[in-house]
Amino acid sequence: MTQTEEPTDATKQGWRFGSVEALALLLIAVVVFQGPISDVLSQAALATWATVFIAIVTQAMPFLVFGVVLSAVIAVFVPASFFARVLPSKPALAVPVATGAGVVLPGCECASVPVAGAMMRRGVTPAAALAFLLAAPAINPIVMVATAVAFPGNPEMVVARFVASLIAACIMGWLWIRLGRTEWLKPPSRPSFEGQGRAAAFWGSVRHDIIHAGGFLVLGGMAAATLKAVVPEEWLSAVADNPVLAVIALALLAVLLSICSEADAFVAASLSQFSLSARLTFLVVGPMVDLKLIAMQAGTFGRSFAMRFAPATFAVAVLVSVAVGAVIL
Repeated sequence: MTQTEEPTDATKQGWRFGSVEALALLLIAVVVFQGPISDVLSQAALATWATVFIAIVTQAMPFLVFGVVLSAVIAVFVPASFFARVLPSKPALAVPVATGAGVVLPGCECASVPVAGAMMRRGVTPAAALAFLLAAPAINPIVMVATAVAFPGNPEMVVARFVASLIAACIMGWLWIRLGRTEWLKPPSRPSFEGQGRAAAFWGSVRHDIIHAGGFLVLGGMAAATLKAVVPEEWLSAVADNPVLAVIALALLAVLLSICSEADAFVAASLSQFSLSARLTFLVVGPMVDLKLIAMQAGTFGRSFAMRFAPATFAVAVLVSVAVGAVIL
């Protein structure tokens, strides 16, 4: 009697629309509609678009590459049991400690999801693992340095981003302790790099994150450049001059653009029509809630979890950003 093979995780997941596919689709659209696009974009507008796009990508790429390499080192070479050993046994105390671990164990949002899953598999309370998931991409040294470089005349943005992200991650961890239910969270079933040597896992992680995070950086830079070059200045000013609309618009933009946290500060800096508080919201929301993160969370922890966790995180991140911005900026 022959046994029926169980479908692997890869066959269950199937094809997913990611940044590479988005870029390919965009390039095809540009080729097909190059005539109408040339008519819409004047020579001056095209020059402005190219200048803004090249400036964003050129400034952000070194931070992106360094962050991707470092996150791969952490994901592959730092044992998951390390977290269980250093975190307090009480969940309420483990949450801020895990949140602070994002400072010394940085990683981009692409790496934070599998690391959080590994933490749960080693017995770390879900609240602490989720707090780390949110904090690590937002408060690590690479992101802080990138923010300082992007906002050279506003060093308070670095402090505001750090404080707001730290508070938002802690609040979400404590909210999970209070309101989270076991049935909402599907435990990760296996290690992220099972069956691979460390060298292969490291380079595989680097290649994956460079392709995906780099793709989203390009899309984000293109979107920011388009806002500068195509959207009439009076439209942007009308939104930017309304404090409520400005915050909501940039929060939603952060979700849609899905830019890697090592590079998002340069996109935020280019949106100079908006207040520092609105741009702070962009920087806090992006590493915690975006389209690629929602998809990764659904695949790792279950759709039921992602459908609850992502909207709650979005609301907390926006509220905390507004409060911190009012005090610091």
